[in-house]
Amino acid sequence: MLLKFYKNINETGTDEAGRGCLAGPVTAAAIILPESFQNSILTDSKLLSERKREMLEPLIKQESTCFGIVHIQPIIIDEINILNASILGMHRAIDQLSQKPEYIIVDGNRFKSYRDIQHSCIIKGDSKYLSIAAASVLAKTARDAYMIKLHEEYPMYNWKKNKGYPTKEHRAAIKKYGPTKYHRMSFKLLADN
Repeated sequence: MLLKFYKNINETGTDEAGRGCLAGPVTAAAIILPESFQNSILTDSKLLSERKREMLEPLIKQESTCFGIVHIQPIIIDEINILNASILGMHRAIDQLSQKPEYIIVDGNRFKSYRDIQHSCIIKGDSKYLSIAAASVLAKTARDAYMIKLHEEYPMYNWKKNKGYPTKEHRAAIKKYGPTKYHRMSFKLLADN
């Protein structure tokens, strides 16, 4: 199914990746696409293979009017909670845009007003609208690359594979080696036995 624009005006889509992870940042992206933008593969990043996301990422960046990508670190997530950290990331990603959007569309059901710009929260927006789908791909690929770098520092957690998500292997490594400075201490790091 071909995705479309929401309002066909100068709109920014925004989304985040890594909300449910035990380690690493939550990464947010915002993007404005030209009205001429079309792509038959682009959809919610969770529905795309890693290969397709990596193929789409440079194309999205090149064809975008402008975009922003921001990592919010675990220390801030622990301080303000994951929802507020996700929204903060989206606001900071919008801050990076070189052009002011006329409208903001957000994946999900929660957002805080950004300056004087109207917004809409759209559940499963990343599988309905081009700019949210594009933001979801940029957030996911940027966060995955970030976790692969962190893996080099702490290979025992296998972040290059699990990207910080709560897999059995990741939890077993936390149990064996303890948490790192990249773990979210406000999250439940170990499963109940």
